[in-house]
Amino acid sequence: MADNVPTRRALLTGLAALPVAASAAAAERSERRSKRRKPARPKVQHVDVAVIGAGVFGAWTAWHLVRAGKSVRLFDAYGAGHWRASSGGESRVIRMGYGADAIYSQMARDSLEYWKDLSDSASAPIFHKTGVLWFAPEGDRYTAQSRAWLHANDVPHQVGDVRWLQEKYRQIQFYQGETGLLETESGALIAGRGVQEVIADARIEVERVVMPAPLFSKRIKRHTLPDGGTADHLVYACGPWIAELFPQQLMGRIVATRQEIYHFGAPQGDTRFAPPELPVWADFNNGRIVYGIPDIEGAGFKIAFDTHGPVVDPDTMDRSLTPAGIAAARAYVARRFPGLADAPLIGGRVCQYENSSNGDYLIDRFPGQERVWLVGGGSGHGFKNGPAVGKRVAAHILDKDLAIEPRFSFASKGTVAGRTVF
Repeated sequence: MADNVPTRRALLTGLAALPVAASAAAAERSERRSKRRKPARPKVQHVDVAVIGAGVFGAWTAWHLVRAGKSVRLFDAYGAGHWRASSGGESRVIRMGYGADAIYSQMARDSLEYWKDLSDSASAPIFHKTGVLWFAPEGDRYTAQSRAWLHANDVPHQVGDVRWLQEKYRQIQFYQGETGLLETESGALIAGRGVQEVIADARIEVERVVMPAPLFSKRIKRHTLPDGGTADHLVYACGPWIAELFPQQLMGRIVATRQEIYHFGAPQGDTRFAPPELPVWADFNNGRIVYGIPDIEGAGFKIAFDTHGPVVDPDTMDRSLTPAGIAAARAYVARRFPGLADAPLIGGRVCQYENSSNGDYLIDRFPGQERVWLVGGGSGHGFKNGPAVGKRVAAHILDKDLAIEPRFSFASKGTVAGRTVF
């Protein structure tokens, strides 16, 4: 038999999977009611707020401000959700378990509702409810704290020992003494398209402009924009570029690092590595996080290592995967997902984190300027919380007396120390 002719067993396996896939697609269609987006509003020369950076933080900030009745212009040097941005690309994780960091758990919970609403009205889904599985050695403190928060806040979840894990997820090789925590309502977000949908829903057109540092006119008491327009407030949500714009304030406090992501292809008819059989997953062992996303929208099985890479320039860095990185990913996949040991690498991406010194976001005023806000420091876990971050920024602009969260302040940012949270 020729090598490229599928076996009878492979054909039967593929056919058996069709009813499951079809029923899952039908269920998704029954829940979603996409709407036709209206065109962007006409541009005006003076606005209440100019937002610089059309990534997830800037997009959701603009969205919340528009919903509050404010006029907004949105600028980005490369466009919305572009591939050099931390918010670009194919997929991100959304989960609520953050150990003892209740502030992030609550932000993720709030954000999930916004993402669901956006997904339900989008032409194609933004949120995929795959569940998120966390596995770690029994007695792991972070896992226990996450479980306690989920329980206290009535967030649906399941827990089990290694026997439970092995029975539920036979495609994963677990180690003796491991325990699992499954968030059943969480899952994956489609990144670049999600950002573009937020902006379209806000009815704003992204203007591809390289924005300089703030320029305030004392005569008219407004900020001047590159085309001669003006704004009362400025929000800089520039991701890995924010330290370049404000080196005196942020150099060494927010640093961009190189991250590699790998996509492997399962054999034809093998549904074990796609929803609903496999959720988003995270392996937390010996202080290291490896995580992945099942095959969603044909992107293949995604894997990434949540560690800080070398410091980079997001404009010019080489975005080719390294042989060492590919080898490490293959070795991990063969060990934990033996059914993919010989799977082909079908894609990959090199992106960046913008790491803050304490792993917390920066949401604070520019020092000495009441109406200029700096937003950033996603630190590898910011995408999911885009709606909550945007809501917080908008709230500060609407109420100038609203207190700054100490963890998000300039005062909390020293020299980058390398804390990671996926």
